[in-house]
Amino acid sequence: MPSFNSIQSRVDDMTNYYGKSLSTSNDLKSNVCTIEETTSHREADVYAKLHPEVLSRSYGCGILVPPALEGARVLDIGCGSGRDVFSLSQLVGQSGSVIGIDATQEPITFAKRMTDWHMQVFGYDRPNVEFLVGTMEDLATAGIEDNSVDVVVSNCAINLSTAKERVLKEILRVLRPGGELYFSDIFSDRRLDPSLRDDPVLVAECIGDVMYSGDFHSMMRDLGVREVRAVRSYRKIVRNEEFRRSIGRAQLESRLYRVFKLPLEDKCEDYGQAAVYLGTMDGHEQEFMLDDGHMFETGRAKLVCGNTAMMLADTRYAKHFRVFGDRSRHLGRFEDCADPNPASDDSRVPVGRSSCCG
Repeated sequence: MPSFNSIQSRVDDMTNYYGKSLSTSNDLKSNVCTIEETTSHREADVYAKLHPEVLSRSYGCGILVPPALEGARVLDIGCGSGRDVFSLSQLVGQSGSVIGIDATQEPITFAKRMTDWHMQVFGYDRPNVEFLVGTMEDLATAGIEDNSVDVVVSNCAINLSTAKERVLKEILRVLRPGGELYFSDIFSDRRLDPSLRDDPVLVAECIGDVMYSGDFHSMMRDLGVREVRAVRSYRKIVRNEEFRRSIGRAQLESRLYRVFKLPLEDKCEDYGQAAVYLGTMDGHEQEFMLDDGHMFETGRAKLVCGNTAMMLADTRYAKHFRVFGDRSRHLGRFEDCADPNPASDDSRVPVGRSSCCG
Protein backbone atom coordinates (compact mmCIF):
# COMPACT_ATOMS: atom_id res chain seq x y z
CA MET A 1 0.00 0.00 0.00
CA PRO A 2 1.52 3.38 -0.98
CA SER A 3 2.62 5.52 1.96
CA PHE A 4 1.15 8.90 2.78
CA ASN A 5 4.38 10.56 1.63
CA SER A 6 4.30 8.83 -1.77
CA ILE A 7 0.63 9.76 -2.23
CA GLN A 8 1.33 13.38 -1.27
CA SER A 9 4.36 13.54 -3.54
CA ARG A 10 2.25 12.42 -6.50
CA VAL A 11 -0.49 14.90 -5.59
CA ASP A 12 2.13 17.69 -5.47
CA ASP A 13 3.45 16.68 -8.89
CA MET A 14 -0.04 16.68 -10.42
CA THR A 15 -1.10 19.97 -8.85
CA ASN A 16 2.09 21.59 -10.12
CA TYR A 17 1.53 20.30 -13.67
CA TYR A 18 -2.19 21.02 -13.94
CA GLY A 19 -2.10 24.18 -11.86
CA LYS A 20 1.06 25.84 -13.17
CA SER A 21 2.43 24.16 -16.31
CA LEU A 22 -0.86 24.00 -18.20
CA SER A 23 -3.16 26.89 -19.06
CA THR A 24 -5.42 25.13 -21.58
CA SER A 25 -5.72 21.66 -23.07
CA ASN A 26 -3.63 22.91 -26.00
CA ASP A 27 -0.62 22.90 -23.65
CA LEU A 28 -0.73 19.11 -23.25
CA LYS A 29 2.28 17.35 -24.77
CA SER A 30 0.25 14.44 -26.14
CA ASN A 31 -3.29 13.49 -27.11
CA VAL A 32 -3.83 10.79 -24.50
CA CYS A 33 -5.76 12.92 -22.01
CA THR A 34 -8.07 14.37 -24.66
CA ILE A 35 -11.44 13.37 -26.11
CA GLU A 36 -11.13 11.75 -29.53
CA GLU A 37 -14.60 10.25 -29.91
CA THR A 38 -17.68 11.60 -31.66
CA THR A 39 -20.36 13.20 -29.50
CA SER A 40 -24.01 12.26 -29.78
CA HIS A 41 -26.66 14.93 -30.34
CA ARG A 42 -27.53 14.81 -26.64
CA GLU A 43 -23.89 15.20 -25.59
CA ALA A 44 -23.34 18.02 -28.08
CA ASP A 45 -26.39 19.84 -26.72
CA VAL A 46 -25.00 19.60 -23.19
CA TYR A 47 -21.55 20.88 -24.20
CA ALA A 48 -23.08 23.72 -26.25
CA LYS A 49 -24.27 25.39 -23.04
CA LEU A 50 -20.82 25.49 -21.46
CA HIS A 51 -18.62 28.57 -21.39
CA PRO A 52 -15.87 28.37 -24.07
CA GLU A 53 -13.19 29.05 -21.49
CA VAL A 54 -14.34 26.08 -19.42
CA LEU A 55 -14.11 23.86 -22.50
CA SER A 56 -10.64 25.14 -23.36
CA ARG A 57 -9.34 24.39 -19.84
CA SER A 58 -10.72 20.85 -19.73
CA TYR A 59 -8.84 17.57 -19.75
CA GLY A 60 -10.14 14.03 -19.95
CA CYS A 61 -10.34 11.03 -22.28
CA GLY A 62 -14.10 10.40 -22.33
CA ILE A 63 -17.57 11.90 -22.55
CA LEU A 64 -19.46 11.64 -19.26
CA VAL A 65 -23.13 12.28 -19.95
CA PRO A 66 -24.88 9.40 -18.15
CA PRO A 67 -28.67 9.05 -18.41
CA ALA A 68 -31.40 9.15 -15.76
CA LEU A 69 -29.78 11.69 -13.45
CA GLU A 70 -32.75 13.92 -12.63
CA GLY A 71 -32.65 14.74 -8.91
CA ALA A 72 -29.47 12.73 -8.30
CA ARG A 73 -26.51 13.64 -6.11
CA VAL A 74 -23.35 13.24 -8.21
CA LEU A 75 -19.67 13.43 -7.28
CA ASP A 76 -16.99 14.23 -9.88
CA ILE A 77 -13.54 13.08 -8.79
CA GLY A 78 -10.70 15.07 -10.34
CA CYS A 79 -13.11 17.69 -11.64
CA GLY A 80 -10.49 20.19 -12.83
CA SER A 81 -12.04 23.39 -14.19
CA GLY A 82 -15.56 22.02 -14.03
CA ARG A 83 -16.55 20.93 -17.54
CA ASP A 84 -18.13 17.68 -16.39
CA VAL A 85 -19.59 19.26 -13.25
CA PHE A 86 -21.40 21.91 -15.30
CA SER A 87 -22.49 19.25 -17.82
CA LEU A 88 -23.91 17.11 -15.01
CA SER A 89 -25.53 20.18 -13.46
CA GLN A 90 -27.83 20.34 -16.48
CA LEU A 91 -28.69 16.64 -16.19
CA VAL A 92 -29.50 16.47 -12.48
CA GLY A 93 -31.72 19.56 -12.71
CA GLN A 94 -32.49 22.10 -10.03
CA SER A 95 -33.54 19.36 -7.60
CA GLY A 96 -30.22 17.50 -7.91
CA SER A 97 -26.68 18.44 -6.97
CA VAL A 98 -23.14 17.95 -8.20
CA ILE A 99 -19.95 18.07 -6.15
CA GLY A 100 -16.61 18.53 -7.87
CA ILE A 101 -13.42 17.71 -6.02
CA ASP A 102 -9.86 18.30 -7.17
CA ALA A 103 -6.50 18.50 -5.43
CA THR A 104 -5.42 21.58 -7.40
CA GLN A 105 -6.54 24.98 -6.13
CA GLU A 106 -6.22 26.91 -9.41
CA PRO A 107 -8.91 25.07 -11.44
CA ILE A 108 -11.23 24.98 -8.43
CA THR A 109 -10.95 28.76 -8.05
CA PHE A 110 -11.66 29.15 -11.76
CA ALA A 111 -14.69 26.81 -11.62
CA LYS A 112 -16.18 28.70 -8.70
CA ARG A 113 -15.80 31.91 -10.65
CA MET A 114 -17.72 30.38 -13.57
CA THR A 115 -20.60 29.03 -11.48
CA ASP A 116 -22.95 32.02 -11.59
CA TRP A 117 -22.59 32.31 -15.37
CA HIS A 118 -23.64 28.70 -15.88
CA MET A 119 -26.49 28.82 -13.40
CA GLN A 120 -27.93 31.79 -15.30
CA VAL A 121 -27.60 29.98 -18.64
CA PHE A 122 -29.28 26.89 -17.18
CA GLY A 123 -32.12 29.00 -15.77
CA TYR A 124 -31.50 27.99 -12.14
CA ASP A 125 -32.44 30.31 -9.30
CA ARG A 126 -29.70 28.89 -7.06
CA PRO A 127 -26.47 26.93 -7.64
CA ASN A 128 -26.72 23.15 -7.66
CA VAL A 129 -22.94 22.68 -7.82
CA GLU A 130 -20.19 22.79 -5.21
CA PHE A 131 -16.42 22.75 -5.74
CA LEU A 132 -14.03 21.38 -3.12
CA VAL A 133 -10.26 21.15 -2.82
CA GLY A 134 -9.33 17.65 -1.71
CA THR A 135 -7.77 14.38 -2.75
CA MET A 136 -9.52 11.40 -4.27
CA GLU A 137 -7.62 9.11 -1.90
CA ASP A 138 -9.33 10.70 1.13
CA LEU A 139 -12.87 11.86 0.34
CA ALA A 140 -13.80 11.77 4.04
CA THR A 141 -11.56 14.71 4.82
CA ALA A 142 -13.47 16.68 2.18
CA GLY A 143 -16.69 15.83 4.03
CA ILE A 144 -18.11 13.17 1.68
CA GLU A 145 -20.01 10.80 3.95
CA ASP A 146 -20.70 7.07 3.66
CA ASN A 147 -23.58 6.06 1.36
CA SER A 148 -24.28 9.67 0.41
CA VAL A 149 -23.86 9.80 -3.39
CA ASP A 150 -26.00 8.32 -6.18
CA VAL A 151 -23.39 8.48 -8.95
CA VAL A 152 -19.63 9.01 -8.97
CA VAL A 153 -17.95 10.07 -12.21
CA SER A 154 -14.28 10.47 -13.04
CA ASN A 155 -12.70 11.50 -16.31
CA CYS A 156 -9.13 10.26 -16.76
CA ALA A 157 -8.21 11.02 -13.15
CA ILE A 158 -7.87 7.69 -11.32
CA ASN A 159 -4.79 6.77 -13.37
CA LEU A 160 -3.02 9.79 -11.86
CA SER A 161 -3.17 8.38 -8.33
CA THR A 162 -0.40 6.28 -6.86
CA ALA A 163 -3.03 4.63 -4.61
CA LYS A 164 -5.69 3.51 -7.08
CA GLU A 165 -7.16 0.79 -4.88
CA ARG A 166 -7.62 3.32 -2.09
CA VAL A 167 -9.41 5.65 -4.52
CA LEU A 168 -11.77 2.90 -5.66
CA LYS A 169 -12.41 1.87 -2.06
CA GLU A 170 -13.33 5.47 -1.20
CA ILE A 171 -15.70 5.61 -4.16
CA LEU A 172 -17.48 2.46 -3.02
CA ARG A 173 -17.70 3.89 0.50
CA VAL A 174 -19.49 7.07 -0.55
CA LEU A 175 -21.84 5.42 -3.08
CA ARG A 176 -25.32 4.56 -1.87
CA PRO A 177 -26.48 0.94 -2.29
CA GLY A 178 -27.48 0.64 -5.95
CA GLY A 179 -25.28 3.61 -6.83
CA GLU A 180 -23.02 3.71 -9.85
CA LEU A 181 -19.43 4.58 -10.66
CA TYR A 182 -19.44 5.84 -14.27
CA PHE A 183 -15.88 6.59 -15.26
CA SER A 184 -13.56 6.96 -18.21
CA ASP A 185 -9.84 6.30 -18.00
CA ILE A 186 -6.78 5.08 -19.88
CA PHE A 187 -5.90 1.39 -19.69
CA SER A 188 -2.97 -0.61 -21.04
CA ASP A 189 -2.89 -4.13 -22.45
CA ARG A 190 0.14 -4.91 -20.28
CA ARG A 191 2.01 -3.64 -17.21
CA LEU A 192 4.33 -0.79 -18.11
CA ASP A 193 7.90 -0.30 -16.93
CA PRO A 194 7.58 0.78 -13.25
CA SER A 195 10.22 3.46 -13.77
CA LEU A 196 7.71 5.44 -15.86
CA ARG A 197 5.82 6.21 -12.65
CA ASP A 198 8.75 8.37 -11.55
CA ASP A 199 8.37 10.71 -14.54
CA PRO A 200 5.86 13.38 -13.42
CA VAL A 201 5.20 14.58 -16.97
CA LEU A 202 4.48 11.08 -18.30
CA VAL A 203 2.17 10.45 -15.34
CA ALA A 204 0.38 13.78 -15.74
CA GLU A 205 -0.09 13.06 -19.44
CA CYS A 206 -2.03 9.89 -18.41
CA ILE A 207 0.65 7.50 -19.62
CA GLY A 208 3.21 6.78 -16.90
CA ASP A 209 0.97 5.07 -14.33
CA VAL A 210 -2.03 3.80 -16.29
CA MET A 211 -3.68 0.60 -15.15
CA TYR A 212 -3.18 -2.76 -16.82
CA SER A 213 -6.75 -3.88 -17.40
CA GLY A 214 -6.18 -7.29 -15.82
CA ASP A 215 -4.92 -5.63 -12.63
CA PHE A 216 -7.99 -3.38 -12.62
CA HIS A 217 -10.34 -6.38 -12.63
CA SER A 218 -8.32 -8.07 -9.87
CA MET A 219 -8.40 -4.87 -7.82
CA MET A 220 -12.17 -4.62 -8.13
CA ARG A 221 -12.61 -8.25 -7.07
CA ASP A 222 -10.41 -7.63 -4.03
CA LEU A 223 -12.77 -4.77 -3.12
CA GLY A 224 -15.79 -7.08 -3.37
CA VAL A 225 -17.02 -5.92 -6.79
CA ARG A 226 -18.17 -9.00 -8.67
CA GLU A 227 -18.61 -7.48 -12.09
CA VAL A 228 -17.81 -4.34 -14.07
CA ARG A 229 -19.39 -3.42 -17.39
CA ALA A 230 -17.59 -1.79 -20.31
CA VAL A 231 -19.72 0.77 -22.14
CA ARG A 232 -17.36 1.76 -24.93
CA SER A 233 -13.67 2.00 -25.73
CA TYR A 234 -11.33 3.26 -28.39
CA ARG A 235 -7.63 2.90 -29.09
CA LYS A 236 -5.25 5.71 -28.19
CA ILE A 237 -2.39 6.21 -30.63
CA VAL A 238 0.14 8.28 -28.70
CA ARG A 239 0.99 11.30 -30.85
CA ASN A 240 4.30 12.11 -29.22
CA GLU A 241 7.25 10.11 -30.51
CA GLU A 242 9.22 10.25 -27.25
CA PHE A 243 6.22 9.20 -25.17
CA ARG A 244 5.32 6.45 -27.64
CA ARG A 245 8.83 4.97 -27.44
CA SER A 246 8.63 4.97 -23.63
CA ILE A 247 5.77 2.43 -23.60
CA GLY A 248 7.30 0.07 -26.17
CA ARG A 249 4.72 -2.20 -27.81
CA ALA A 250 2.04 -1.54 -25.21
CA GLN A 251 -1.33 -0.44 -26.51
CA LEU A 252 -3.44 2.15 -24.69
CA GLU A 253 -7.21 2.45 -24.77
CA SER A 254 -9.71 4.94 -23.40
CA ARG A 255 -12.47 2.94 -21.73
CA LEU A 256 -15.79 3.92 -20.20
CA TYR A 257 -16.95 1.60 -17.41
CA ARG A 258 -20.03 1.18 -15.23
CA VAL A 259 -19.54 -0.24 -11.73
CA PHE A 260 -22.63 -0.76 -9.56
CA LYS A 261 -22.66 -1.03 -5.77
CA LEU A 262 -24.78 -4.18 -5.79
CA PRO A 263 -24.46 -7.73 -4.39
CA LEU A 264 -23.79 -9.23 -7.81
CA GLU A 265 -22.65 -12.79 -8.51
CA ASP A 266 -19.28 -13.86 -9.90
CA LYS A 267 -20.89 -15.39 -12.99
CA CYS A 268 -23.93 -14.63 -15.09
CA GLU A 269 -26.65 -16.90 -13.75
CA ASP A 270 -30.05 -17.69 -15.29
CA TYR A 271 -33.21 -17.10 -13.24
CA GLY A 272 -35.58 -16.96 -16.20
CA GLN A 273 -35.75 -13.17 -16.10
CA ALA A 274 -36.50 -10.67 -18.86
CA ALA A 275 -36.52 -6.89 -19.11
CA VAL A 276 -38.42 -4.36 -21.21
CA TYR A 277 -37.18 -0.82 -21.63
CA LEU A 278 -40.00 1.74 -21.43
CA GLY A 279 -38.29 4.41 -23.54
CA THR A 280 -38.60 7.02 -20.79
CA MET A 281 -35.02 8.27 -20.48
CA ASP A 282 -34.41 11.69 -21.98
CA GLY A 283 -32.28 11.37 -25.09
CA HIS A 284 -32.76 7.62 -25.19
CA GLU A 285 -36.36 7.34 -26.33
CA GLN A 286 -35.72 4.60 -28.94
CA GLU A 287 -33.12 2.48 -27.17
CA PHE A 288 -30.80 2.35 -24.18
CA MET A 289 -27.32 0.84 -24.05
CA LEU A 290 -26.44 -0.49 -20.61
CA ASP A 291 -23.03 -1.66 -21.82
CA ASP A 292 -21.33 -2.77 -25.01
CA GLY A 293 -23.32 -6.02 -25.08
CA HIS A 294 -26.72 -4.93 -23.78
CA MET A 295 -28.78 -2.74 -26.08
CA PHE A 296 -32.43 -2.47 -25.06
CA GLU A 297 -34.87 -1.47 -27.77
CA THR A 298 -37.93 0.32 -26.45
CA GLY A 299 -40.82 -2.07 -25.92
CA ARG A 300 -38.91 -5.23 -26.88
CA ALA A 301 -38.48 -7.90 -24.20
CA LYS A 302 -34.92 -9.18 -23.72
CA LEU A 303 -33.79 -12.18 -21.69
CA VAL A 304 -31.24 -11.14 -19.07
CA CYS A 305 -29.00 -12.78 -16.52
CA GLY A 306 -29.47 -12.22 -12.79
CA ASN A 307 -26.76 -9.56 -12.60
CA THR A 308 -28.24 -7.53 -15.46
CA ALA A 309 -31.72 -7.81 -13.95
CA MET A 310 -30.35 -6.42 -10.66
CA MET A 311 -28.62 -3.52 -12.47
CA LEU A 312 -31.95 -2.55 -13.98
CA ALA A 313 -34.30 -3.26 -11.05
CA ASP A 314 -32.24 -2.16 -8.02
CA THR A 315 -30.76 1.12 -9.30
CA ARG A 316 -31.98 4.48 -10.54
CA TYR A 317 -32.92 2.76 -13.80
CA ALA A 318 -35.76 0.84 -12.12
CA LYS A 319 -38.51 3.28 -13.10
CA HIS A 320 -37.46 3.03 -16.75
CA PHE A 321 -37.75 -0.78 -17.00
CA ARG A 322 -40.17 -3.59 -16.36
CA VAL A 323 -38.22 -6.58 -15.09
CA PHE A 324 -40.06 -9.89 -15.15
CA GLY A 325 -39.25 -12.79 -12.85
CA ASP A 326 -37.37 -13.06 -9.58
CA ARG A 327 -34.47 -15.10 -8.22
CA SER A 328 -36.57 -17.82 -6.61
CA ARG A 329 -35.72 -20.44 -9.25
CA HIS A 330 -32.20 -20.98 -10.56
CA LEU A 331 -31.83 -22.42 -14.08
CA GLY A 332 -28.04 -22.68 -14.24
CA ARG A 333 -25.50 -20.53 -16.05
CA PHE A 334 -26.90 -17.97 -18.46
CA GLU A 335 -26.61 -19.46 -21.95
CA ASP A 336 -23.76 -18.15 -24.13
CA CYS A 337 -22.54 -15.93 -21.33
CA ALA A 338 -18.84 -15.09 -21.35
CA ASP A 339 -16.89 -14.65 -18.13
CA PRO A 340 -17.73 -11.08 -16.99
CA ASN A 341 -14.56 -10.92 -14.91
CA PRO A 342 -11.68 -12.43 -16.89
CA ALA A 343 -8.69 -13.38 -14.79
CA SER A 344 -6.32 -11.80 -17.27
CA ASP A 345 -6.45 -8.93 -19.73
CA ASP A 346 -10.01 -8.15 -20.81
CA SER A 347 -8.74 -6.01 -23.67
CA ARG A 348 -8.76 -9.16 -25.81
CA VAL A 349 -12.56 -8.99 -25.86
CA PRO A 350 -13.30 -7.22 -29.16
CA VAL A 351 -14.75 -3.73 -28.90
CA GLY A 352 -18.52 -3.95 -29.33
CA ARG A 353 -18.73 -7.45 -27.88
CA SER A 354 -20.15 -7.89 -24.42
CA SER A 355 -18.05 -9.17 -21.56
CA CYS A 356 -21.26 -10.62 -20.19
CA CYS A 357 -24.53 -12.00 -21.43
CA GLY A 358 -25.72 -10.36 -24.59
